Amino acid sequence: MASIDLNADLGETVDGAPTADDEAMFAVVSSASVACGGHAGDAASMTDAVRRAAARGVAVGAHPSFLDRAGFGRVALAVPPTLLREQVREQLVALAEAGADLRYVKPHGALYHAVSAQLEAANAVAAAVADVSHDLGRPLPVLGMPGAIVDAAAAQGLPFVVEAFLDRGYLPSGSLVPRTEPGALLQDADRVAARAVTLVRDGVVEAVDGSAIRVQAASLCLHGDTVGSVAMARAVRAALDAAGIAVRAPW
Repeated sequence: MASIDLNADLGETVDGAPTADDEAMFAVVSSASVACGGHAGDAASMTDAVRRAAARGVAVGAHPSFLDRAGFGRVALAVPPTLLREQVREQLVALAEAGADLRYVKPHGALYHAVSAQLEAANAVAAAVADVSHDLGRPLPVLGMPGAIVDAAAAQGLPFVVEAFLDRGYLPSGSLVPRTEPGALLQDADRVAARAVTLVRDGVVEAVDGSAIRVQAASLCLHGDTVGSVAMARAVRAALDAAGIAVRAPW
């Protein structure tokens, strides 16, 4: 039986207010990328996410970002590599101290794109993950899209796992449509569900111009704060189940 991981960015509480229906999303996904203080989240939300994950059998990953709560981590910041390494490490440690059994690390927002395009940022983040991996006594996989982070992770002895996005538009180059441009977000549950099945079966995702992009992903992402995220997640899970594709974490 074919299988795939379904991950969502959760625990993204801002000033005590959740940005997603975490309870509903935890019931559907197999992995949760939990905000750990950089762009959102606090000690209470991290503890709550860990509790929900344990109750649902969901794997917990850390979702570190630039320290940018005002911009929800979606603003690229110029942070010296040594400082970035420490900031990311502190976020991972905070989630672990909240009780998380960390299984992977997925950078958030602008940091996600930075580690794909910039070798210095990629090396800093990989080094931070390696620091925490050393403390845990096992390598933490890095989840993301191909780019500089692949070699940076390998240099630290960390596995790299490729993901694809179900609710984001793709450019013909294989990168994501910037959130400020038309076609950046997909909100049709049926379309998103069909994309999930096609990605698993054929390793293909349709770009905004209609071209086909090859993506061999081990994990599929839905953003918890996207409008209609719960309906999309449920539609995706139903479509995968109907297609005989098991949803389970690979960590």
